[in-house]
Amino acid sequence: MNMVKGMASIIIDDCFVVHDLRVVDGDRGFFVAMPSRKLPNGDFKDIAHPLNAETRDKIQRAVLNEFFRMKKEKGEEIKGSEDV
Repeated sequence: MNMVKGMASIIIDDCFVVHDLRVVDGDRGFFVAMPSRKLPNGDFKDIAHPLNAETRDKIQRAVLNEFFRMKKEKGEEIKGSEDV
């Protein structure tokens, strides 16, 4: 079962911001879900997303590293944080 554990915003090159990224604890570990909206048919469509795997990985690593750093700073242990 996927569970949202946090929300994030990113700023790209000091000129573009993307809000509402979600840090999700999924069946295969933590990942970052892009902002999306629900369509009338019930499906979800990303509002903004990377155009290639390299960029997606870079965003995911940056968001998850900061998420786990903040949790550690607060003294919270998160299982799976060593996988990032």
